[in-house]
Amino acid sequence: MTVKIYTTPGCPQCRATKRRLDARGVAYIEYDVSTDPWADIEAGNLGYKSTPVVVTDTTSWSGYRPDLID
Repeated sequence: MTVKIYTTPGCPQCRATKRRLDARGVAYIEYDVSTDPWADIEAGNLGYKSTPVVVTDTTSWSGYRPDLID
């Protein structure tokens, strides 16, 4: 499964999401929307206005969602 996470610096929900993914052994690719214009556009095209945005092969969501990570 491919997991992408769109983040911003200093975002507590982003840190919590990455910690949970790490604890579950889920590999992910992180994109910083504050420094990567493509990532900012991509996350926006998904309809999300806040980070983190997590995208998997089958779904996507915004915010810290341990229920979806588990």
